[in-house]
Amino acid sequence: MEKEITINFEVIANYDHLTDIEKTLFDKAKTVRAKAYAPYSNFWVGCAVLLENGEIITGSNQENAAYPSGLCAERTTIFWTSANFPGVKIKKLFVIGAPKEALTSTPIPPCGSCRQSILEYESKQKEGIEIYFASLDGEIYKTKSIRDLLPFSFDASYL
Repeated sequence: MEKEITINFEVIANYDHLTDIEKTLFDKAKTVRAKAYAPYSNFWVGCAVLLENGEIITGSNQENAAYPSGLCAERTTIFWTSANFPGVKIKKLFVIGAPKEALTSTPIPPCGSCRQSILEYESKQKEGIEIYFASLDGEIYKTKSIRDLLPFSFDASYL
């Protein structure tokens, strides 16, 4: 028997259709993207998270010649956030990615490792995190939870 999974996400036409806080997160993710260290992939990613206390934390991808030793922007940001704001909930996560020069308008979603890491924090805080993903221009995709992007998720409930 074959079954189908449907994911829910919102398509925001472009930057002009974002709320003020969403524009702030977009702008901060775009700014920190320029600080990425990506000499191997030349794929630059910035991330901004909004905490329940109003703080906004940013991070960018950091590569390494030994590829597994690098870290994506999303994980750089949420790991630093958890280390410095333990117990403070993440409300929104905005990620912008694109090749440094060959820009694209296709929204860039978190990779599988980042999805799993975001899931850990959603599970820990017992609340979804709104995930926005974009390129530098064009449409922006929004989900209410990382579970929308990771429907067969694995968390501590299986252990």
